[in-house]
Amino acid sequence: MPNAVEPPTESPSRLMAAYELLADGSGPPWRPLAGGTDLMVQMTGEIGEPPERVLDIWGLDELRGIAIDADTLSIGALTTYTELRHSALVADVVPALADAAATIGAAQIQNRGTIGGNVVNASPAGDTLPVLLAVGAEMILGSSSGERVVAAGDFWPSYRTTARRDDELLLRIRIPVVPDRQVRFRKVGTRRAQAISKVVMALAWRARDGDPWTDVRLALGSVAATTVRAPAAEAAMEGRRPDRDMAEAAAAALSDEIVPIDDVRSTADYRRAVAGRVLRRLIRDAGGW
Repeated sequence: MPNAVEPPTESPSRLMAAYELLADGSGPPWRPLAGGTDLMVQMTGEIGEPPERVLDIWGLDELRGIAIDADTLSIGALTTYTELRHSALVADVVPALADAAATIGAAQIQNRGTIGGNVVNASPAGDTLPVLLAVGAEMILGSSSGERVVAAGDFWPSYRTTARRDDELLLRIRIPVVPDRQVRFRKVGTRRAQAISKVVMALAWRARDGDPWTDVRLALGSVAATTVRAPAAEAAMEGRRPDRDMAEAAAAALSDEIVPIDDVRSTADYRRAVAGRVLRRLIRDAGGW
């Protein structure tokens, strides 16, 4: 087992102080530490590359809070999974995000782990990521040169990488408030609790009761190197009502378009079969048949 070596750590209490440290190019990049539920494991050197310098951002209150402004729900990057689960605003705008947060670890992890950490960790098995992709979330990044916005669809370009630069922090996540939007979430793991996902899925659409679905968005994790949309399956659902024919067409399209891998948690064939079954169930539940 590798010997754990504690890296140099800074704990700024102001956002601008954090920006100044991140902009310092005299040494290796700073690794932001939020809840630490992933990074603390990496520090041992047993999983992934341990960080050379750590920037503890837990004390940055500017990165906390959940608020709604006109047509946007804003969630601070340091918002914990427990806070997501108990937020009335999240429950009203995107309850699927609270459902996803409830599947992550045990109570101790949910009390400490953050949505920003889940996003920046960029695991293809990240449970909140398909929900954020399905609802068209935006990531707000900040640095000493200002803020910029990156759409969720552009934030995870490849395996375990993000659009965040070394001098930036993820500040908050913006989710548009969309009339008549429904979002459903489902996770499949080895067991019902404290499991890394084998397939994780979020399905979003707009419709009034009984109307055909529009603006269909289907996002999946654990079936590719990154969290992905499924455009062929989306097309099979767009403009149709959630009946058996639609469910079969969408599941078949999904099976054809995803290319899962075999790994220690599951096989590609299992993931492909389960993804189709989960999608059928989400459509069935929505259609009430």
